[in-house]
Amino acid sequence: MHTRAPVVVGRDEELRVLDRVLVDAGAHRGRAVFLVGEPGIGKTRLARYAAGAAFDRGMRVLRGRGSTIGPIVPFRPLAEALMSLLRGTDGLDLRELGPYQSALGRLAPEWGAEAQRSDHSVLVLAEAVLRLLAVVGRTRPCLVVLEDLHDADAETLAVVDYLVDNLDQAPAALLVTTRADSGPTLDVVRSAAQRQAGVLLELHRLDERQVRRMVGLCLEAEDDEVPAEVVQRLWADSAGNPFVVEEMLHGLVSGGLLVRGPTGWQVLGELRIDVPSALVRLIAHRTDRLGPQGREVLSVAAVLGHRFPLPVLRRVTGMDDRALLSHLHAGVAAQLVTPDEPVPDWYAFRHPLTAEALLAQMPPPYRAELARRTADAVQQLHPDLRGEWCALVASLRLDAGQTAEAGALLAEAGRRALADGAAGSAVRLLDHAHRLLASEVDVAIRADVLDSLLPALAEAGQFDRAFALVDAVAELSAAGLGRVRRAELHTKLAQVANTAGQWTDGIAHVETARALLGVDAGDEHTARLDAVAAFLTLNLEVPDRIGSAEFLARRAADAAKRVPLPEVGCETWQLLGVLARDRDLEEAAECFSRARALAEEHGLPIQRAYAVIRQAGLDWLAEGNAAELAEAREEALLIGAISVAYNVDSILGLDAVLRGQYAAAAERLPRIIADTRRLRLRNLTLYGLMAQATAAAHQGRRAEMDAAIEAFDEVGGVGSQERPLCFGLARAFCALLEEDRVTAGHDLARAIAYEAEAPTVYHLSGRHGLRLLLDALSGALDLDGYREVTRSAAARMRWNRAFAQFALAVLLGRLGREAEAAQAVRAGRDAAAIHPLARHLGLRLVAEAAVADGWGEPVVWLRGAEEYFHQAGQPAVASACRGLLRQVGASVPQRRTGSDQVPRELRALGVTVREFEVFRLLAGRLGNKAIATRLHISPRTVEKHVASLLTKTARPDREALSAYAASLGPADRP
Repeated sequence: MHTRAPVVVGRDEELRVLDRVLVDAGAHRGRAVFLVGEPGIGKTRLARYAAGAAFDRGMRVLRGRGSTIGPIVPFRPLAEALMSLLRGTDGLDLRELGPYQSALGRLAPEWGAEAQRSDHSVLVLAEAVLRLLAVVGRTRPCLVVLEDLHDADAETLAVVDYLVDNLDQAPAALLVTTRADSGPTLDVVRSAAQRQAGVLLELHRLDERQVRRMVGLCLEAEDDEVPAEVVQRLWADSAGNPFVVEEMLHGLVSGGLLVRGPTGWQVLGELRIDVPSALVRLIAHRTDRLGPQGREVLSVAAVLGHRFPLPVLRRVTGMDDRALLSHLHAGVAAQLVTPDEPVPDWYAFRHPLTAEALLAQMPPPYRAELARRTADAVQQLHPDLRGEWCALVASLRLDAGQTAEAGALLAEAGRRALADGAAGSAVRLLDHAHRLLASEVDVAIRADVLDSLLPALAEAGQFDRAFALVDAVAELSAAGLGRVRRAELHTKLAQVANTAGQWTDGIAHVETARALLGVDAGDEHTARLDAVAAFLTLNLEVPDRIGSAEFLARRAADAAKRVPLPEVGCETWQLLGVLARDRDLEEAAECFSRARALAEEHGLPIQRAYAVIRQAGLDWLAEGNAAELAEAREEALLIGAISVAYNVDSILGLDAVLRGQYAAAAERLPRIIADTRRLRLRNLTLYGLMAQATAAAHQGRRAEMDAAIEAFDEVGGVGSQERPLCFGLARAFCALLEEDRVTAGHDLARAIAYEAEAPTVYHLSGRHGLRLLLDALSGALDLDGYREVTRSAAARMRWNRAFAQFALAVLLGRLGREAEAAQAVRAGRDAAAIHPLARHLGLRLVAEAAVADGWGEPVVWLRGAEEYFHQAGQPAVASACRGLLRQVGASVPQRRTGSDQVPRELRALGVTVREFEVFRLLAGRLGNKAIATRLHISPRTVEKHVASLLTKTARPDREALSAYAASLGPADRP
């Protein structure tokens, strides 16, 4: 009889939780559940219950399992779970996933082109899985069951962690089972539970009452019909572990110690159960009853792992299909193995402990020989060792004592994992290979492993471990490794240093590599070396770093063309384009065009996408044309280049801000920030937050701007290339909208100082634009200084060009060259035609100089600016425009209908618009004269407004009134 409990015992609360989670998944309220406990505690049984319950509800069940014995293969549990969709998709159209479909090619080759799979980060893959579940679950909600993840690879855990945090709106539930062993998996599980992103169910051992109930169900008897001594012994010796209870009970029944008699179940003879060896002996007893051939079949299966394929068993044992299936069916009858549905020709042990127990019985020489024969069989059946076969055979060779062969295969598996973007798995495999091959093989093979391990460590962010391998390079040198090969390893170390931001250390490795290569080095070596040296030099605090980086990049590009090395060529031509952007926009465009042509010629889609975007971005900077950027985005999406597409989205978000399309920016930027945060694209998150701060600043919303910049700093914006823009493109404009030119000047000075500390490639932080205009107005800039700054190509970028032309107009007007000044104003207006804030703010500032120096059409400019700022709800600038109009004797529009700018609590007190303009400046503790200058009214008028405000707000003195103004915050409150 089958001594297995027909129902789950002692897990009532767990069953209720699982049922609730399935109900929530059906209502698009996805959640994750973690079943944690020791082997045999009942995790698999609960997972089977959940799968059955989900199936009964009409849900789709996707199941995958980690490997508890043998090698760890990246993404294996996920791939196994999702591959079932290929066997019956019910009309599923994956084109709905758009660019994310190709990322799934890492899990199922049918879903993505080979050339595109490795170009996606693990987080992009995780987002692709999340979207896949949303599409699949639209008609039938999903339950994803991932079992035995205690030894899962880092990449699978990263995807699981991502899914757990983002399932809340998905029609899917995630069920994960894992042992309670300390390690990365348990860390992920406990972290998710602490942040309430998943439900943690820790399975405890059964008590004696529950064991009695379980035994009664197994024996199909009432609880009181089971001999008490059997229950007590099973409970004591199993420690309440359900699997062990069943195995021991099966042994008692099959061994004739516990039999059913006329009066119920009874014990015959002495009740003897030895623990902990009992389980091993029980399994040994059961396999012995299968005969020598049946035992051999299961032994080979145990060597392969928890799951095993029939073709390999057939090749190792030499049995025909009929004999092999006969033995496997006997194993099924003995409750040792089970068909591994729905995968055909695969079986699995009923429990991982079964395979472990079988391995424990094998004498070491027999296990080694069996591992060697099995490895030979796999290589005969799968000569290219694709997928998980490579790592599996490596493990078998290691068990067989074939260290050199195992190390070589582990290294190959590691290289494949790195190429597939699984850096964590690559590090583990390559590090294992490095240790195995430390002294037993040719130094060239060891160098090859090190050559792959270094970039894997860099990709995984383990820079200290990578730099520690310098000693390994020295050991290889002492062992006779050639100069050229050592130089290649130092080039790799330089690349690691560049990724880690350790520029000086990187240059040291470059110099070491150059010395090893000598003066006659070939292009294939100097191209890579000069390329990394260019990137390193660009970040060094040395004289002429721009020129030196450009020289190295150009030399690398030339060498890469001769070899050829198209990827190096693409990288260096794009770097040359970025460097040329400050000097010559046409030259920069030519560099990007060459990078694009090179990528197209050699079939490098991602590099082409970056080159196209750099070209389009250059056109946007030069002329404000965003159409090519939008086209480039669509191209990037077509090839699945997600990060490239988000790069364009970020630029288009800032473009909307500069064009004054604040509603469109408000819709676009929060989504970009949220998506890039989730995908951990930190640089793009920083750009999005900078653009969000700029949007708030250009609307005079200081509190919102400060919040965005605070979030920017929290993400890691200090020291970034976007930081100068937070001051020159955001804060300075906010200050100008408050008519606080001193603060604006300080903000611009900080932007330029930050640029000096961390050179930027964005060029919109004011040095070539707004700063010119403010310095011209203050008298700090003359024509010679103007010409020096505008010699840079950055001054010809459209946003900067508008302010540069306005600055030129001020300088020329001051010199009495009125016609030239007027022409400069027209040029500035034309440049700012698509940027309304730049146009009207520039004209408001130029008009001030024109009034003072007596030239131009300041009245016309001021009327247009006043209307714009009034409609935009910027009372300080609108008031300044009206003040200047009064100053020249022009009629001034009455703007008393702007009471909506006054906060509700002040409107209720009868505070007027003009009084509120004074009130908001009191928050900065300004004196009457300073306020009068800002609002272009007399100090006496300010004094009258302050007196009125004291009366209306019932404040005892000016200091209390100023504190009240500060407490209400900026004027953009409704």
